[in-house]
Amino acid sequence: MPAEAILQMEPKVSRWFTLDAETVARFGEVTGDLKFFHSDPERSADFLFGAPVAQGFLTLSLLSAMCADAVPPFPGQIANVNYGFDRVRFVTPVPVGSRVRGHFTVGGVEEGDDRLAVHWDVEIEIEGQGRDQPALVAQWVTFLELRD
Repeated sequence: MPAEAILQMEPKVSRWFTLDAETVARFGEVTGDLKFFHSDPERSADFLFGAPVAQGFLTLSLLSAMCADAVPPFPGQIANVNYGFDRVRFVTPVPVGSRVRGHFTVGGVEEGDDRLAVHWDVEIEIEGQGRDQPALVAQWVTFLELRD
């Protein structure tokens, strides 16, 4: 698929993903992010967020699954590989138990040998808060490996 066609792709939206207490706890165990404000409702009540919130990096890590859900494979695609982020901001804390979904808009495309660098403008929406209070906004770059 030529770069021009990808640039003209309509924005995509993933399904909802639930950030329940079990998921937050498992992520904390794997990453060592065991701060009380992710798991302890009593202590969190008197803290900055007022209730337990999901880890920002958990929310960020869901982008791979959200993108796979929202963006269908391109013709000739072998893989869509994470290259990194030009910008990430954790805008609004995500209360434990919330549902979130990703919004993906192509911001640019660079052509290379057998691959394209796709620049995504990404937002993660928190259900019930609308797009004006996203959990995060990011500029994400992926390599789209292509074969004829």
